[in-house]
Amino acid sequence: MTDAHTEPAGLDLPRLTTYLETHHPSLVDGPLSAHLISGGKSNLTYELSDGHRRLVLRRPPLGHVLATAHDMAREYRVMTALSGTAVPVPRTHLLCDDPDVLGAPFYVMDLVEGTPYRTAAELEPLGADRVRRISERLVDTLAALHAVDPVTVGLQDFGRPDGFLERQVRRWHTQLGHSHSRTLDGADELHRLLVARLPESGGSGIVHGDYRLDNLLVDAHDEVAAVLDWEMATLGDPLTDVALLLVYQRLARTDAAYAVSTVSRAPGFLDDEALLSRYATASGRDLADLDFHLGLAYYKLAVILEGIYFRYREGKTVGAGFDSIGAGVEPLLQAGISALAPHP
Repeated sequence: MTDAHTEPAGLDLPRLTTYLETHHPSLVDGPLSAHLISGGKSNLTYELSDGHRRLVLRRPPLGHVLATAHDMAREYRVMTALSGTAVPVPRTHLLCDDPDVLGAPFYVMDLVEGTPYRTAAELEPLGADRVRRISERLVDTLAALHAVDPVTVGLQDFGRPDGFLERQVRRWHTQLGHSHSRTLDGADELHRLLVARLPESGGSGIVHGDYRLDNLLVDAHDEVAAVLDWEMATLGDPLTDVALLLVYQRLARTDAAYAVSTVSRAPGFLDDEALLSRYATASGRDLADLDFHLGLAYYKLAVILEGIYFRYREGKTVGAGFDSIGAGVEPLLQAGISALAPHP
């Protein structure tokens, strides 16, 4: 824990305390202390405490970031809207868009107790039965999110579901162009296949955009206590969430260094077929033709990795592992091509 004299970067505690005491006095009762929970390339998350109450503050990363990549108002709005639905989210308290307070917009929400499981090693000590229950709740919560009517919760203008998939293909193709520094085997082919296989607009709903177990908090009873990290949320095709979750699961089995999470390797975790079956039953959605969405998910992850590798080569990203992250791009592109290949 830090005090006002050793405050974490990006958090001016005296200025924040003054702001809260002036505008939201019910949230603070004494000097604030804080520590960084998580941060880096994504939004920065801090735990705040006045000795009586614990809160969480979220703000963009330090330095210049794209406005659309770390939009505090979007995260705040979607969590506030989902309060009271079957989707567990932290209670939100305030959104501050005045950069004079912390140098960037931020919001404050309740601290929710729970564990964001990221690796199989973290899950394995729980035993197969508990692991299975947790993976079932992971799927059930996603189905609950996709069942929420955006109009009912005031999110009817949160995105543009019409033409969503076409814009996604175009967006990631443009992003890859911005990171162009080398020839990538499969990049043009996967993009061509995605354009050619673009399905008609299907159902729409609230899309999380990066749904996986370590973006959830699981409580001591193996229930989902909160869904976090809504920075990529929008209105669109819910099957993009399902496909990305499935791709994360498949990557975990490859032992690839670029696997985002390895939880699906833990004994008891739902396998691919069981995951899709449970989601289909809970949501009532047809998953018979998920190939396009899988191809798009692989393309999205490949572009993200290439962007990280490009920034590393430009000297804009430092740290361990970035020198080899580029090796994962072409395997992801090839996996996307395989997903879109005609079935025998």
